Amino acid sequence: MFAFIARQPILDREKDVFGYELLFRDGKSGAYPSHDADKARYIAEHFHTLGLDDICGEKTSFINFQSETLISGLPTALNPETVVIELSDYPMQQTALVDACKHVKQLGFKLAIDDPGMISGQHSIFPLIDILKVDVTKANYNIIEKNIPRFLASHIQLVAENVDNHDDFVVCRDLGFDFFQGYFFATPEKKVQRQLPASKMNLVDLMGESASSQFNLDRINQIVERDAALSFLLLKFINNPTVNKRYKITSLRHALNYMGEVEIKKFIALLSLANLGDDKPLELLHMSLVRAKFYDLLAQERGLNSDPPIGFLIGLFSLLDALLDQEMPDVLRQLPLTDEVNDALLGKSAEFNHYSKLVRAFESALWMNVIRESRELNIDQKYLHSLYNQAIVWGNGIRQTISTYFPKKLVTK
Repeated sequence: MFAFIARQPILDREKDVFGYELLFRDGKSGAYPSHDADKARYIAEHFHTLGLDDICGEKTSFINFQSETLISGLPTALNPETVVIELSDYPMQQTALVDACKHVKQLGFKLAIDDPGMISGQHSIFPLIDILKVDVTKANYNIIEKNIPRFLASHIQLVAENVDNHDDFVVCRDLGFDFFQGYFFATPEKKVQRQLPASKMNLVDLMGESASSQFNLDRINQIVERDAALSFLLLKFINNPTVNKRYKITSLRHALNYMGEVEIKKFIALLSLANLGDDKPLELLHMSLVRAKFYDLLAQERGLNSDPPIGFLIGLFSLLDALLDQEMPDVLRQLPLTDEVNDALLGKSAEFNHYSKLVRAFESALWMNVIRESRELNIDQKYLHSLYNQAIVWGNGIRQTISTYFPKKLVTK
């Protein structure tokens, strides 16, 4: 169980999540930490901890190990069916490390090597490699193109790291990479000015209702009932065990009586966003979900007004530019959101600018930034980890509802 951890998604060629690289705050360079029994027990008792299933769901976990840790032996709790062992240091003449890697392979684990220089086929560890990770910001594309065939010929899968925009994704995909690590999917592919299609106007109306201080049940019912798919998905959201474990909700009015206006507004916003971005990678929606819950928890901790649920809405809508491939000001001109929400999404709110810096720090494992923002917000930085962990678990639960509803989208060139 882990309390201080970040994850970065690794997507396949269709932009579906293949796995997550896990980055540990307590480990050297993000590697797997070694805690004695007393410290591990203290962390488990005092912080909101996560297991690998909580962090990665059913996806593969990439866990980095320092060579000396691997030589001393893997933790017995790791499952070779769901975990890839990753190495970032591998001296040429270290026989003990090669022997340790052979043992790892005998246990059934796949071995990933992190190397922008694209390791030589003469290296003693080369025959043991299953996955090669290449930081494309540190490597020359000509060298990559020249070397890729020998890895493919050896049936070694390739991960492009630090792919931060869609153009780089296309280049790396065309070069032959299998997987892509980076937040390219969370940026607009082509920033073009365009109107939202008429088919999305129901969703725009719902977004406006979710941000309103008033609650017009008849108006919301009218919007939802016009679209059977919206009605179906709203009930699936509200009956998700992450949210509601006790009662079967059968209608919006029933949900209102059980959950209250604020929670219904959150799910109305969630419903609109999920349908608005139904042609985008699911991981982009997932990031929005985690941000929504994290901002909501932060806003509660800071004592902000919760009706409408401003923190939740700002986190949920923080990636609208990527969802709609437009600049944020162009998006907001088409949506009936409040000035408070608009200002925050445009970076004009000091309070929510701290939330934005903080969530990006967690997403990228920038631990010093977490500490800096914890001071600005006057919230203990270890407690912030607990809040973010809660957001991950909540986002995972809601994601399952979304993933069973939306069909898989294929990438087109």
